Amino acid sequence: MTNILETKDLTVTFGGLNACDHVDLAVPTGKFVGLIGPNGAGKTTFIDAITGYVPTSAGKAVFDGADIGEMKPHERAQNGLVRTFQSLELFEDLSVRDNLLVAAYPTRWYTFISDMFHLTKRDEDIESRVDWALDIMGLNDVAESMPTDLPHGRRKLVGVARALAARPKLILLDEPAAGLDTAESQILGGHLREFLNHDMSVFLIDHDMGLVLSVCDYIYVLDFGKIIASGTPAEIRESPAVKAAYLGEQAGEIQAQEGERMRGQQQETGEDSD
Repeated sequence: MTNILETKDLTVTFGGLNACDHVDLAVPTGKFVGLIGPNGAGKTTFIDAITGYVPTSAGKAVFDGADIGEMKPHERAQNGLVRTFQSLELFEDLSVRDNLLVAAYPTRWYTFISDMFHLTKRDEDIESRVDWALDIMGLNDVAESMPTDLPHGRRKLVGVARALAARPKLILLDEPAAGLDTAESQILGGHLREFLNHDMSVFLIDHDMGLVLSVCDYIYVLDFGKIIASGTPAEIRESPAVKAAYLGEQAGEIQAQEGERMRGQQQETGEDSD
């Protein structure tokens, strides 16, 4: 199986401290991979490095067979490496659909001229991608609504849908379940697994252990910038290093059980729909 993303000895240094310390990681094409770890472990820094928002001091990243170390963030996105951000910054004065359109249309130096004379043309391909993203995230019923009229859970779905509208090869999700309750997180998880049916690979960072264990095929654990464990959800659940570094024995068991419950419910739903 080929890998859509690979890092080798990837290191990011801030003031002499390695926020990411020689990280080796792979995301197989068509798979759902997670990255977990305590606060300050370097998870978001890793995504920032992969997407070009912070410089690396050592190592390399290969995306879709090409070294992306010299690419700017927008060039990586254009090549199919797209991310979400922890902060949910939607355009409150635009409809949900228009939020996706703004993100999907490329901005070039002459854009402001065409906007001045209202010459911007509608791109049918982009319009169809926006409709596709709305459909996957279950947002068709609120496409013309304003973000301020939506509950927090659905606003988070809009943020993910904006990234989807670019039709990425790999989507990097940075804390998409932050602020969601258990039911909302379960709904989100169902949407995320569906991405794999649309020629996408997924890389997820989240503190919701139940969500991570229920949707991921493989999980890496980061602590103090280093990978301390990796494996399937079942292997991660039983890892002493994970329990000690990330959640602690009791909390780890509780959230792992929740992950198993969510995975079981998703499987039952899939069987019912067959």
